[in-house]
Amino acid sequence: MKQLNEQAIEDIAMGAAVLGTGGGGDPFIGKMMALEAVKKYGPVSVVTVDELEDQAQVVPVCMIGAPTVMAEKIPSMEQVTAAIECLEQEKGQAVDAVMPIEIGGVNSLIPIVAAAKKGIPVLDADAMGRAFPESQMVTFHLEGYLPGSVTLADEKGNVTLLRPIDGAWSERLARAITVEMGGSASMCDYWLSGADVKRAVIPGTLHTVEKIGRIIREAHGKMENPVRNILRELQGYELFTGKVVHIERSIDGGFTRGKAAIEGTDRDRSKVMNLYFQNEHLLAEEDGKLRAVPPDLIAVLDEETGYPVTTENIRYGARVTVVAFPAHLKWRTEVGLETAGPRYFGYDCDYIPVEKLCKGGKAE
Repeated sequence: MKQLNEQAIEDIAMGAAVLGTGGGGDPFIGKMMALEAVKKYGPVSVVTVDELEDQAQVVPVCMIGAPTVMAEKIPSMEQVTAAIECLEQEKGQAVDAVMPIEIGGVNSLIPIVAAAKKGIPVLDADAMGRAFPESQMVTFHLEGYLPGSVTLADEKGNVTLLRPIDGAWSERLARAITVEMGGSASMCDYWLSGADVKRAVIPGTLHTVEKIGRIIREAHGKMENPVRNILRELQGYELFTGKVVHIERSIDGGFTRGKAAIEGTDRDRSKVMNLYFQNEHLLAEEDGKLRAVPPDLIAVLDEETGYPVTTENIRYGARVTVVAFPAHLKWRTEVGLETAGPRYFGYDCDYIPVEKLCKGGKAE
């Protein structure tokens, strides 16, 4: 099993902010927490899906709530592990490994914090292949698994145990409790065996974001722009380049919702792109025409450095490049589009793969 060093954590934080599509929380917070945890408790081992034993007990651990709140209310290591330990008491056994529920922002790093404190490995996989705003939007749900017992913990020491009937109710109840907990909480659900995890997750995503982070770091060292190499690695598309001229952002129902307007520069001069987000970037349109819709991934990168820009950090005047990547095939199925397609989020359009939109394609 590979062990994560400080450089790997730095690279994971950077790369996760790209696949996080602007959400999943500020990766800087997660990076600092993970570095402190490794410094205090020792290095963390990474187990691949192929190395995971079928009888192993695995649970995702993450933060739920509005990223803008988490930036001001940074969780403690004790808060992160409190949700796990409550679930261990419920199950009557210890967990063997933790994993990211999503591979975005702070939630890629939170399992590393938990793994370091508990002395267990972290699984190189997640249940989204990106970040999504709602807790039922996971590949466990797509494969027919229920969340089982769900635990939440806050910074005050409150811990809650739920037994929701399905993923939709888990999201509904957990979101309401998160609001009462101050807008941000640690969360565990989908405690599964290694055999079940292997069937449901998207493997290798920690390795992927570490590689993306390394591409950005090495390009920065050479004074180069990493965007082309990122697009090549993720088979992505450059959608738009311009300056942010308007930003709307509010906290609504436990989410950060809003819209950013970008005025085009260079080859996009005289055009305007609107980005709509609910924690994560969800839909991009250019002069009223769709350029990318969920579940495909949209990321905003600094035009000069290629550094990813999260939804809570988009600022007026920022010069950015908007890129998009195809979602994992699990999300392009009927159940995947019902769960996280454009109509689920209230957009009056059908799903069109980003590769078709970039070639002027129409809905299938």
